[in-house]
Amino acid sequence: MRTTARRTALSLGTIVVTAGLLLTGCTSPGSSTTDKATVSQADIDKALDTPTKLTFWTWVPDIENEVALFEKKYPKIDVEVVNVGSGADEYTKLRTALKAGKGAPDVAQIEYQYLSSFRLTDSLADLTPYGAADLSDEYVEWVWNQVQTEDGSVWAIPQDSGPLGNLYRSDILAQAGITEAPTTWAQYAEDAATIKAATGSYISNMPGNDPGQMVGLFWQAGAKPFGYDGDKTVKVDIASDETTKVVDYWNDLIQKDLVSVDPDFNDSFYQSLSSGKYAGWVTAAWAPVFLQGTAANTSGKWTAAKIPQWNEGDDVSGNWGGSSDAVLKTSENPIAAYELAKFINNDPESTLKFATDQFLFPTKTDTLADPAFVDQQSEFYGGQKVNELFAGVSDTVDVSFEWLPFMDYVYSSYNETLGKAIADKTDLSTALQAWDDEVTAYAKKQGFTVE
Repeated sequence: MRTTARRTALSLGTIVVTAGLLLTGCTSPGSSTTDKATVSQADIDKALDTPTKLTFWTWVPDIENEVALFEKKYPKIDVEVVNVGSGADEYTKLRTALKAGKGAPDVAQIEYQYLSSFRLTDSLADLTPYGAADLSDEYVEWVWNQVQTEDGSVWAIPQDSGPLGNLYRSDILAQAGITEAPTTWAQYAEDAATIKAATGSYISNMPGNDPGQMVGLFWQAGAKPFGYDGDKTVKVDIASDETTKVVDYWNDLIQKDLVSVDPDFNDSFYQSLSSGKYAGWVTAAWAPVFLQGTAANTSGKWTAAKIPQWNEGDDVSGNWGGSSDAVLKTSENPIAAYELAKFINNDPESTLKFATDQFLFPTKTDTLADPAFVDQQSEFYGGQKVNELFAGVSDTVDVSFEWLPFMDYVYSSYNETLGKAIADKTDLSTALQAWDDEVTAYAKKQGFTVE
């Protein structure tokens, strides 16, 4: 089962950064204090040949297998893998350790949307002196842009991602006389009505507790709701024309009772995937394997497709999920720590193991093209090469999408505004503006200039 995907989804929006933690002890992230002098190969060789103990915080199951490959290649480096909890649980402990000045790991797994919050407190090592920028061409462009800032600094190594697609029950659609997945959102709405009338099933579920999914849909629609200059200026444009288009669309389906609004990633949600209450799931590339574990009784009845488009003939997707491995600035062994983060997410054997053993969706281009990954045929999806489909989708994600340095608050605010409106089936457009207003007010209160 894709447990990391579930943990990521469950962690979104569950903690709020306090003003004290956000701004205490900040230096200007836009002018990192990291020594930009290039680390020599001799320095790297020496570090990797020196007995060293590294601590790595991560929630990926069985990641010890990839770490073992690193330790085999560099036997003098001993890596302690620690799972202190996923997502928000880890971040809380990480921020506490950093504030206390002790107990922080050398390397930590951090989701893309939270990297800027750790940059804000000057907690991450700039990896460019160690050669990280040289890796840029080896990763999908939009993914690399999640870890590299405009000044060329690299703050983490990409690990996995979640380009959006559409999983659907081909048997339920067939009962409604539909033989192919909808290619546009207009067609999707028409199919939703047809499916509900013919079968009683909802075409999908739109939960009110999962901001990551909605933000992924914003991403696909070309919205740029967030921005951060790395210092004290942020962009808040949550209630834009593009995001309003998205929420108005889903508001219409919700009001017509054509999509359900059940909270996701709980027992009821899993049962609904198994029972046929949902005829599909607008989701991400980590979901196909996840679904196999939660709805095993429906094997052979599902098909994977690209996400519907706003304009006929377009081929654009967004992203939901994914994480990276960052080196903490407090590490006493930054060279070895960087080499660990790089190795497990760049070595071909390690990245393929992530993709085929732990089912993390790859970010490295050669793994996305590896026959051992893309040629897999899934019995659950009727023999379809689902990995091949999503590997193609990954290239269609908009390459420029930014985050605010307080996404914890942004997602928490979502749950109280737009998310609540979804759950209560009230007007989403009004709630979208309320979300924008709350985030703008919070940013100003924290001392940011808001564009």
